[in-house]
Amino acid sequence: MNKILVTGGTGYIGSHTVVELMEAGYEVIIIDSLASSDKSVLEGIEKIIGEKPQFKKIDLCDIKKCRTFFEDNLDIDAIIHFAAYKSVIESITNPLKYYQNNLNSLMNLLVVMKEKNLNNLVFSSSATVYGDANELPVTEKSPLKKATCAYGETKQICEDIISSFVKSDLGFSTIALRYFNPIGAHFSIEIGESPIGIPANLVPFVTQTGIGLRKELQVFGGNYDTPDGTCIRDYIHVVDLARAHVCAVKRLISKNKKGVEIFNLGTGEGNSVLDVIHSFERVSGKKLSFRITERRDGDIETSFADTRLANKTLNWKTKSSLDDAMKTAWQWEQKIAKGKNL
Repeated sequence: MNKILVTGGTGYIGSHTVVELMEAGYEVIIIDSLASSDKSVLEGIEKIIGEKPQFKKIDLCDIKKCRTFFEDNLDIDAIIHFAAYKSVIESITNPLKYYQNNLNSLMNLLVVMKEKNLNNLVFSSSATVYGDANELPVTEKSPLKKATCAYGETKQICEDIISSFVKSDLGFSTIALRYFNPIGAHFSIEIGESPIGIPANLVPFVTQTGIGLRKELQVFGGNYDTPDGTCIRDYIHVVDLARAHVCAVKRLISKNKKGVEIFNLGTGEGNSVLDVIHSFERVSGKKLSFRITERRDGDIETSFADTRLANKTLNWKTKSSLDDAMKTAWQWEQKIAKGKNL
């Protein structure tokens, strides 16, 4: 049985990927600092799978603890690196936090991987590396433009670091997965997106407004050059996204080719903010209170993926629709509210 290390594995995408890995028969060990997640997600994973993955609380920015962990875990076949701060808005107001954490954690991981001769890495990247793309859909060959926020810059820099590292170590293999906009919850409704404080992403703000935690949803900008005037994004169900990581791990472990491969992960279709709102209203049967306000710094008008390379090379395709994802997101929000007696 292959052993997979998942850094940031108690986070939103990480936890769903852990489920898919375990269901595919991999042994999984999670390390996470729990800075922006909660250990209780392990209980949700156990309810789905029937067992808990191994877990160690470790901050990858502490290279001593990182080294100690790997000294006891030399039989790891591949690593999926999620551990990073991810809020676009927070990264604009507090960029140093993002540079310090996101860059140092990756560099420490690479240093120790080299020391321990561990050669397979899946890197959690982002469509933000493309910035405001000139042509749509966005392909893996689309030029990378200056990021509009520190979060996006850290993803660009991390990809550069990995590329330089791989050139210096020809035995190293990396797959960088550039995510578009993950949404939804596991179909069991045992795990989902649980933002701390005010949500930074659209869908949890929609569901929190629907449940009554927020008075109304602000739609930032209604005068973009799009069919309904609101921003367009490629919203992908988090389970579809998680499945792609299993495909990437299989490719890393089995292939002979070394170096860096990059894949876009999305649905290949764009939906506007109003499309998301209308989807929520369809699946919930509720009218959502929202108001169109001024544009927000750092927002890109339109972005959606060309996924043909991932479809062909990783043998992966999305299965769920926007409504499927919104339905699970709403069910998850209701479950949270029930647990809090709201």
